[in-house]
Amino acid sequence: MKKILTICLTLAFAPQFSQAQWEVMNPLNPAQKRHESTFVECDGIFYSMGGRGKRPVEAYNLKENTWKIVADAPIEFNHFQAVSYNHEIYVLGAFTGNYPHEKPIPNVLIFNTKTNTWREGVKIPENRLRGSAGVFVRGNKIYMVCGILDGHWDGHVAWFDEFDPQTNEWKVLPDAPRARDHFQAAIKGNKVYVAGGRRSTASSGKVLDYTIGEVDSYDFKTQKWTTFEQNLPTTRAGTASVIAGDKLIVMNGESIRQTPAHNEVEALDLKTGQWSRLPNLIQGRHGTGVVKYKKYLYVVSGSANRGGGPELSEMERLSL
Repeated sequence: MKKILTICLTLAFAPQFSQAQWEVMNPLNPAQKRHESTFVECDGIFYSMGGRGKRPVEAYNLKENTWKIVADAPIEFNHFQAVSYNHEIYVLGAFTGNYPHEKPIPNVLIFNTKTNTWREGVKIPENRLRGSAGVFVRGNKIYMVCGILDGHWDGHVAWFDEFDPQTNEWKVLPDAPRARDHFQAAIKGNKVYVAGGRRSTASSGKVLDYTIGEVDSYDFKTQKWTTFEQNLPTTRAGTASVIAGDKLIVMNGESIRQTPAHNEVEALDLKTGQWSRLPNLIQGRHGTGVVKYKKYLYVVSGSANRGGGPELSEMERLSL
């Protein structure tokens, strides 16, 4: 009877995911505390970079279970989704400066993981500059979607751009169905998924209020946007998103509803359009990324409460 009950519970939850809980990892040396930063994998090494203040680049070696500072930051940069491309890490759609008028960084920033050095890439077209945007890689192109023009103040956009790192050319694509900032994009095959986020409006004192429930998807084959019928169950911004199998996983976040950062982890079945719950994070957080590597999800850093702190260094992982 006990064995049968266990099987039934597993199937009822989500066939693709185990019932494992998040576990706190204990590296030999902790990561630095930071938030509004990125967490990205490149060639099997995890990188934590950016955030409020001029924070160094840290690399986590999973086999050695160690963090190491590998480079200084060229400038302060925050509110961005870095991507791994051709054995390097690209930063675009990032801000620099202080709240609430953070300014978009005018150039692409590129980090070479072999030499641990930065270089300045091409200028982003002035009429497409923004920060807090979703960024992803498809094939040999890098894409940037939505974002906000003036820090947390105002100027949300639904823009969608294609950047070719080989030719440094920019191409304007069809706008998303709605503007949003403070979110992450995730791609599977020929479709990109945009979930979470908000329209930050410090100009009217409504920085956290206008969270977005709709989940939008762009199909590169049809070149059209569509919106899922079911909204994100826990609307929040400062989220992290990743694809695992046929699921879009949305986690972390902050909202006007609670002071602690969100610990919810929710999965959208991309075939059925139905949402399910995964185990909650041990520590809620916002303003960081998530790495899927082999059969695990990893998360580090972020802010424990909505707004700017306290900053975290803790690292967790979940077996899928």
